[in-house]
Amino acid sequence: MLASAVAALHFALVLFVLTGSLVALRWPRLLCLHAPVALVVLAVNLAGEPCPLTVWELDLRAAAGAPLYPDGFIDHYFLDPFGADVHTTAAQIGIYAVALTPNLVGYALHAVRAVRTAPRSGDPERSASA
Repeated sequence: MLASAVAALHFALVLFVLTGSLVALRWPRLLCLHAPVALVVLAVNLAGEPCPLTVWELDLRAAAGAPLYPDGFIDHYFLDPFGADVHTTAAQIGIYAVALTPNLVGYALHAVRAVRTAPRSGDPERSASA
């Protein structure tokens, strides 16, 4: 049961990393949490290290005598059901594209919003209200 809770937490983390920058368009303070979490997830992935949540889930499964899965969380829950192999170049490109695209869009929209709302020097309308 604890392993299932960790897997659910892991699903939530994946969803947050994928959509957090877009959700933060509504709640901008969420970026203060999303940016460091997304960077840590990216660093762990680029380092080739196993995700700590996957390790924790597998340890709990082993302690409970439940079956273990040989590869990581993404492979087991997202790719295996479709018969895809996480170790292929196409799968790796797909994973990074799915992870980076919404975040690039989200952070680009945040940057555009910041530029539009930034006070401009010499703007009499903005200077008068200051």
